[in-house]
Amino acid sequence: MPKSIAITLIALFATGVVVAQQPAPAGIKRTILQPVEVPSTTYEVVLGMAEISAGVNAGRHTHPGPETGTVTEGEMILMVEGQPDKTLKVGDSYQIPTGVVHDVKASSGAKVVAVYTIPKGQTLATPAK
Repeated sequence: MPKSIAITLIALFATGVVVAQQPAPAGIKRTILQPVEVPSTTYEVVLGMAEISAGVNAGRHTHPGPETGTVTEGEMILMVEGQPDKTLKVGDSYQIPTGVVHDVKASSGAKVVAVYTIPKGQTLATPAK
């Protein structure tokens, strides 16, 4: 599975917000549920969902703002640089600080709902070396 993924722009017409996102690797389905501009700031909040097939890694990456999420189905291993790996099950939540390299692997297949707070116009995620 490639760890470096090309970046594309997805225009979401319902809100007029443009969210830059990398295409998902094989075995991962990403869906932007709702982007919202934060009034009087240079930030936007993006609500998204990821469905990760069993045994699939997302690939090491970073976000230009904090990520928080909750596992809604299955189980996954969250690998945050500088921290021990953490197994997350249904109902478990997590936080990843701005710019911290991380990866995730679905043990049995997993679904996650995540919220990203990012500067407007920034790419949602960037592959890490």
